[in-house]
Amino acid sequence: MLDIIRKYGMLLLVGPWPHGPLGGIVATLILAALGLALSFPVALLLGLARTSSWRWLRWPASAWVHGLRGIPLVMIIFWAYYLLPLLIGDTISPFATALCAIVCYEAAFMAEIVRAGIQGLPAGQAEAARAAGLTYAQAMVHVILPQALVNMLPSIVNQFISTIKATSIVYIIGVQEATFAAQEINSVEMTHALQTYLLLACIYFLLCYGLSFAAAAVERHFRLRQAAGAAASAAVAASAS
Repeated sequence: MLDIIRKYGMLLLVGPWPHGPLGGIVATLILAALGLALSFPVALLLGLARTSSWRWLRWPASAWVHGLRGIPLVMIIFWAYYLLPLLIGDTISPFATALCAIVCYEAAFMAEIVRAGIQGLPAGQAEAARAAGLTYAQAMVHVILPQALVNMLPSIVNQFISTIKATSIVYIIGVQEATFAAQEINSVEMTHALQTYLLLACIYFLLCYGLSFAAAAVERHFRLRQAAGAAASAAVAASAS
């Protein structure tokens, strides 16, 4: 594996760049980060619709969430690959195609994180906001969502990890990410397939383990913060009594 790193390290890291498009591990991280960032606003709208009391909002959002969560990502990638050029009347790059597919797919999973974050808050939060004279939208923006987003952070980091692993399938449409780079190395070396894909597995493991460690650290931080806040509230209540 050291010999492969020595000979093809830059190909694994950035692909053919600067003589070609940016690829390798960097492209994997960019694709995953963009996919998660662009899917979050969509997921926020879907999550709010899923918690709405209006059926005409809740049912389409539920259809999106349950429908896309039940379909393999590879199928959505193929649909995007063949359908998007027909819709826009022009060709679209493999990276943009993969990004559109990942945004649609990840939005369905992120919507459930948003829904759980909102419904995980005490019901009294929304009731107190409405009693203070805030509208539903104002209560969501100023009271509910800021607290829910804090609770969502560990789950969002875990979803980013899942997105990184999901990007490994987009090489089938020619996106030059880490798996595509490993495929190129294997086609050149021919006799080092085991070492090449073992190295690729190690790269994914290190990326995902590092992010898992970060997610656990974030979760511990917020648990300690919540415990400190609860202790402070109990101390204030005890002193007032």
